[in-house]
Amino acid sequence: MTTYHSYEPSHGHRLSHDPVNAIVAPRPIGWISTVSGSGVRNLAPYSFFNLFNYTPPIVGFASIGYKDTTTNSIESGEFVWNLATDDLGEKMNATSAAVPAGEDEFDVAGLTPVAADLVAPPRVGESPVSFECRVTQSFQLRTAAGDLVDTWMVLGEVVKIHIAIELLREDQTFDTAGARPLLRAGGQGDYFLPSDDHHRFMKRPKPATR
Repeated sequence: MTTYHSYEPSHGHRLSHDPVNAIVAPRPIGWISTVSGSGVRNLAPYSFFNLFNYTPPIVGFASIGYKDTTTNSIESGEFVWNLATDDLGEKMNATSAAVPAGEDEFDVAGLTPVAADLVAPPRVGESPVSFECRVTQSFQLRTAAGDLVDTWMVLGEVVKIHIAIELLREDQTFDTAGARPLLRAGGQGDYFLPSDDHHRFMKRPKPATR
């Protein structure tokens, strides 16, 4: 029989590092650009990010603490998600630094802001994929007991998508592994990359016929 390390999170994990974000992994990175009410650009990565709906496409990120990205996206109703790739890893990481209020992370990381078409926040010019988004919902998370958690969820409908042509295969499908997206795992700084060597294809089963 399998032996398990079992624990209740509210009582501590009794390990060297909380394993939850290593178990629910790897996760896409929410590299989110926003603009403040005074016009200051902001760019920050979030490891709690994902796609939550297909049609219309809705993405969302969770911010632990009410940070500039949260404030800007909720107040303006807009944000842009940018794909963080392996070759942009160091620059992405640079945008995670705590910088003085009003400082532009595009400048800090040496990235190029490119005007979006339908929203005010800029795209990351070096990123091969960007989603222009309009906020649909935002709310503070709660525990099972109903207590508020210092984490805010922001969801946004993707209203325009930009994809670098070289990432579209001959059959017009997106080359996921070829884009080399950085995926966040556990620990203090663990990341992974998808690989065609580990590509597994499985079609959804068809309903049984009688």
